[in-house]
Amino acid sequence: MSNAPLMPKATAVWLVDNTALSFDQIADFCKLHPLEVKGIADGEVAAGIKGHDPITSGQLTREEIAKGEADPAYSLTLAKSKVVLPEPKKARGARYTPLSRRQDRPNAILWLVRNHPELKDAQIMRLAGTTKSTLQQIRNRTHWNSAALTPLDPVTLGLCSQLDLDLEVNRAAKDRPAQVEDHGATLVPAEITTAPRQPATQEDVFGTSAPAPRREQEESFNLDAVFGKLNALKHGNE
Repeated sequence: MSNAPLMPKATAVWLVDNTALSFDQIADFCKLHPLEVKGIADGEVAAGIKGHDPITSGQLTREEIAKGEADPAYSLTLAKSKVVLPEPKKARGARYTPLSRRQDRPNAILWLVRNHPELKDAQIMRLAGTTKSTLQQIRNRTHWNSAALTPLDPVTLGLCSQLDLDLEVNRAAKDRPAQVEDHGATLVPAEITTAPRQPATQEDVFGTSAPAPRREQEESFNLDAVFGKLNALKHGNE
């Protein structure tokens, strides 16, 4: 059927109605049975099908039809398409992991969980070629061999390529909301810490300021003692 025209029955309907080709020629070109083409001509087959012009669609030329009408033994040839269609991409199936590497899968999963916590479960499953149940067991440390697991890079183990890993990490980074990083307290520049301090404030190395302890030295004076001393000095001078 690779050499058959598109919509073979509709093409046969058009050839029957618009050309003088024999039933055998039309059947051979459209990959149909001659009796089926005869039924189309009698109106018993494809009664509701609208004819499709193979000349307009570029599947047949007028010269080719003329050759067939002139020679009943001539076989029509399907015209080559001028449009080059790209080959369909093969669907990517499940990743095959060699038997020698399957025992390293848990180690690769542990490495991905620890080093790339932003990855989703589906992404880790694609990279390591594992199942969700195994991934959850390693996350929850309920795997039968959890005590002996060692984090190993899946790229080094050959479970995935570096391009695949980078692609999944970039996808996870785009889906992750932007977070404001908090670096905590930072040191104040030396120009500030070495500058003369104001008497009203005290600054520590982290830039925080606190009011300087107020020196409350209120002197209480005894007015009677002061006046008494002044009177004594006055009488002494006299």
